[in-house]
Amino acid sequence: MRSIFFVVLLTLCWTNTTFGQTPFLDELVTSAKSLTNDEVIYDPSYFSIEYPNGDVPKDRGVCTDVIIRAYRKLGIDLQKEVHEDMSSNFNLYPNIWGLSTTDKNIDHRRVPNLMKFFERYGQVLPITKNSADYKPGDIVCWNLGGATTHIGIVIDDKSSIDTERHLIIHNIGSGQVIEDCLFNFKIIGHYRYVK
Repeated sequence: MRSIFFVVLLTLCWTNTTFGQTPFLDELVTSAKSLTNDEVIYDPSYFSIEYPNGDVPKDRGVCTDVIIRAYRKLGIDLQKEVHEDMSSNFNLYPNIWGLSTTDKNIDHRRVPNLMKFFERYGQVLPITKNSADYKPGDIVCWNLGGATTHIGIVIDDKSSIDTERHLIIHNIGSGQVIEDCLFNFKIIGHYRYVK
C-alpha cells in the first residue's frame, strides 16, 4: 500500500512539474521555446503599436520582445502591466531616456523598465556564478558594456559543456535563438515572474 502511495505521489509531481519548478514556469519555457520557430530580424526601431496587447511586426523584434511574447502566449500582457505601473509610479522607473511621461509603444520594450517591473512584482533572485542557481523560467539581464543592456529567459535544455548550466532564449542580433550564453556577459538582474 505504501509503495502505491509513493507511485501516485511521484505521478502527480511529474504531471504538475515537468522541468522542476512550477507548471506556470514550465508553460513559460514551452512558450519561449516555441518562439524559436519564428524567423525574426533584430530590429530596434520604434514602432507605434496597439494598446493593449500590441506587438511589433511578427518578423521583427529585440531581446525584450522574446520575454514579452513568451508571457503573452500565457495571457500576460507586459505592455499593459508595465504601462499601468509606470503611469502610477513613474518616478520609480529609470529616467534614462529623459521622458516626462509614459510611452505605451516602447516602455515595456526597454530592459531597465522590465527589470524594475520584475523587481516590484516578481521575485528578485541572487546573482551568482553558480550555474545551478539559474532555473528554467528565470529571467536574466546582462550589461553588454556601457549602457547596453540585454535580457533572456532560462530554459530546460542544458549546456553540452556544463551539465548544470541551462541554455538561454534571447535575441542579441540573430533572431529568437537558443544559446549557451548565461555567463557570456555581466549579469545585472535575475528574476522569476509568475502571475
